[in-house]
Amino acid sequence: MVDSTDPRDIHTPVMLERCIELLSPALQGDAPVMVDATLGLGGHTEAFLQRFPRLTVVALDRDDEAIELATRRLAPFGDRLRVVHTVYDGIADAADSLGHRTVDAVLFDLGVSSLQLDRVERGFSYSKDAPLDMRMDATSELTAEAVIAGYDEDELRRIFLDYGEEKLAARYARAIVRARAQSPITRSGQLVSVLQDATPAVLQRAGHPAKRVFQALRIEVNHELDVLERAIPLAVDLLRVGGRIAVMSFQSLEDRIVKRALQARATSTAPRGLPVELPEHRPELKLLTRGAELADDEERARNPRSIPVRLRAAERIRGNS
Repeated sequence: MVDSTDPRDIHTPVMLERCIELLSPALQGDAPVMVDATLGLGGHTEAFLQRFPRLTVVALDRDDEAIELATRRLAPFGDRLRVVHTVYDGIADAADSLGHRTVDAVLFDLGVSSLQLDRVERGFSYSKDAPLDMRMDATSELTAEAVIAGYDEDELRRIFLDYGEEKLAARYARAIVRARAQSPITRSGQLVSVLQDATPAVLQRAGHPAKRVFQALRIEVNHELDVLERAIPLAVDLLRVGGRIAVMSFQSLEDRIVKRALQARATSTAPRGLPVELPEHRPELKLLTRGAELADDEERARNPRSIPVRLRAAERIRGNS
């Protein structure tokens, strides 16, 4: 059951003013519609609803607890907020189910939310002992415990390497398989202990040994990168001409996917050597950021969770052929 926590006490929206600045030109119509593809605790959505009195926000999230807290927070906005329980690659179906074939803006705030990090029992943090869960959607079946218990050594090595970019992936996978043969690994504290014991002494001071492994497990449990690969093109397709998209990533794997997806749609598809660029080959997007933007020094000092953020944005300049 959800407690009476005020979301404002545990979450500060990252790069809020810059997101508003980037999306604002697309929200000047009589009845603009924006999709917040990652509602979380509702900080970004609340600010947009306050700044744009005619705006309707379609807000998506897979986390029932976050939806309940955010819905309570945003209740004063009435039917200007429409919440859909779905993963963000369900963006097109969610918008269509509410009668929106196109929208004016889309915002993604990727990664694990403040709520998920701060709720010890959710098992996302390696700094506190908890059940190895890590599900963003508590109704899904796969947990981090199941991954640790059921994946073979090669599969564990693959996810640690691919999703955590962990140089000691093979060593950690081997240590986990050896440890679980002695006793089931069901809690984050047990896993952290196994990883610490497997880390060479010379590397003990090079960052917490569990950081990348926990990231990899979270991505595997929630299929985060696969979902993102599908979600960004769907979001671009949903934008009207003149609509805008902004995406905040918190680690390099996410940012790489976003960068590729936006750049692909911002590039001409005309075959090399074609003397005239046909309309159907022209770019669909115009990039609005020069590379990935970072939070400024003031925000990084005020809100440490803004430190890893990478923000990219684009405008739809051509519709589908």
